[in-house]
Amino acid sequence: MKYIPNLKKKYDQEIIPKLTKDFGYKSVMQVPKLQKIVLNQGVGLAVADKKLIETAQEELTLISGQKVMQTISRKDISNFKLRKGMPVGTKVTLRRDRMYEFLERLISVSLPRIRDFKGVNNKFDGKGNYSLGIQEHIIFPEIDIDKINKILGVEITFVTSSNTDEEAYALLKEFGIPFKNANKN
Repeated sequence: MKYIPNLKKKYDQEIIPKLTKDFGYKSVMQVPKLQKIVLNQGVGLAVADKKLIETAQEELTLISGQKVMQTISRKDISNFKLRKGMPVGTKVTLRRDRMYEFLERLISVSLPRIRDFKGVNNKFDGKGNYSLGIQEHIIFPEIDIDKINKILGVEITFVTSSNTDEEAYALLKEFGIPFKNANKN
């Protein structure tokens, strides 16, 4: 028996029929789906401290459950003492089962750990994608707070196959992402 993540089952059994009914799709293939989740961490202070980028890479690997790659600067910027080819951040792209597992952990465990949490903004990019910025990566239970020497932020981007923001909003709302307003702006 093959393992299927809970949110994948929910998508197949509940979300597809609901969105088909709400938007009047004629085929199941028209229903938007979550294609990937990209986690990105900018570590600008890594210019001065090389160990900071390695620590960020290890921590993001713990959070995502997948090996993380370093992002490298593309040009020289003398004001920031930055040279072309220097590591300036980390990123990882999650797809399929790991994506659904991460999304479930994010919704049910990590987001409720944010202090004074009232929901996330519902600003989309106009093409059906959504980005969420988290200021402290210590909200993830995989991170041991005692071993942290620098608190970093994480940007999470949800890439969907939808063409409009309304479809993407409905999809992510059905997955359980707690948006602030019930209505889409």
